[in-house]
Amino acid sequence: MDAMGAAAIIVALLLACLVALVLVLLARREAAATRAQAIEDAVTTKAEARSLLEDAQRREGRVGDREQELKAERDQVRELAEQADLRNKEVEQRAQQVETGRLAAQGELTSARAAAADLLESASGLSAQEARAQQVRLILAQAEQDAAAQVRRSEAKARRVAEDRAREIVATAVHRMAGPSSTQSVVTVIPLPAEEMKGRIIGKEGRNIRTFEAVTGVNVIIDDTADQVTLSSFDAERREVASVALEALVADGRIHPQRIELAYAEALAGSRARTIEAGNAAAEAAGVSGLHPEVIETLGRLRLRVSYGQNVLAHVVESALLASVMAAEIGADVEIARRAAFLHDIGKALTADRPGTHAALGAELLQRAGEEDVVVNAVAAHHDGVPMESVEAVLVQAADTCSAARPGARREELDQFVERMTTLESLVTAQPGVRRAVAMSAGREVRVIVEPDVVGDGDLGGLADGIARQIETDLSYPGEITVTVIRERRASATAG
Repeated sequence: MDAMGAAAIIVALLLACLVALVLVLLARREAAATRAQAIEDAVTTKAEARSLLEDAQRREGRVGDREQELKAERDQVRELAEQADLRNKEVEQRAQQVETGRLAAQGELTSARAAAADLLESASGLSAQEARAQQVRLILAQAEQDAAAQVRRSEAKARRVAEDRAREIVATAVHRMAGPSSTQSVVTVIPLPAEEMKGRIIGKEGRNIRTFEAVTGVNVIIDDTADQVTLSSFDAERREVASVALEALVADGRIHPQRIELAYAEALAGSRARTIEAGNAAAEAAGVSGLHPEVIETLGRLRLRVSYGQNVLAHVVESALLASVMAAEIGADVEIARRAAFLHDIGKALTADRPGTHAALGAELLQRAGEEDVVVNAVAAHHDGVPMESVEAVLVQAADTCSAARPGARREELDQFVERMTTLESLVTAQPGVRRAVAMSAGREVRVIVEPDVVGDGDLGGLADGIARQIETDLSYPGEITVTVIRERRASATAG
């Protein structure tokens, strides 16, 4: 082995010794640290043990003090219980004394009452039972008088309050529903597009206007008023048909006798459609829906009916609005009141065809149409024909009265005038050979259209004179009535 190898070995040995020495030193240091930590833990544990011991001693002392306090409290409670027992015994003794005194006093009172009763019986000559009965009778009589007086005062107060409230409700309803009068007029104004249209309406030598009046039974008044003519008739149905026909003629521009007859026929044929339209419009205005088609059509017929000059359809609409307001004010059924008031005069459209009062006929129609019983009763009872079964029936009667009785609603003179005109026409129509009679000029003229096959030209004078004498005999009327008899024969042919 050479010198270099030996040196390397020596160096390696030295390094190994050095490493071993370092490891030994590290092991000793770790052991020393472990021993120091163990010693420190032991010291800490010993201190904690001492602290726990001291705490336990303190708690033990407090427990002893608490036991002493509890013992003192038990002693105090025992003393209080003994005192309570003593007081209970005293109370029982006093109660026994009071009961004894009460019994003694009750006995004395009974004796005193018996003595007083004997004294009263001897003084009044009445036994105790008789005296009690007399006293009861007096008390009852006084109570009855007081009760009767209180009832009278309550009734008077309730009546005053009810009357004031009723006036307030009616005034509120009328104020809210204030509107134009529903009085029916006997004239209809037709506007014209130009002044020259008046000449066309009159026609050559007046043939157009004569034909129109003869066909429609309506007076045509043409005066100096610009761009309008007036149709006058007491019969609302005739006047409506005539106005529709004249409006159609004016719109078409062709006015001659044949065209007038055609326009009148068309207007007459459209009467049912106008009736249904009027019924639907009235129901909408009154706020009533779900009506049977027959009811709607019957209501529409009321547009041509008047009662003491008041248009009946306008009247039922107004009554429905009044009844609904009053029902809302008092908390009644608004829809039932509105519906019954709207339908209450529907029977007036049936009285010309069937016997019976309009209230009964209307109720019968509504029952057949499936209306509610409360509505049917209200309609039947609005003129006291049957007993009223609901507060809504009372409201219907009140609304009917308010609408009919307010100033300007009705005019009795117009109704009497219509009746006189109808009687005049019926009297003339009953003559043999008369096809149609039309009262015109406010009843001062009656035009009579005869059957040309029955009445000849030579008979016209005698027939006119006979009709005039009949009118003088059977009717009372102011002024004079002119009788005009018209006989007209027409012939037509078709060229094919």
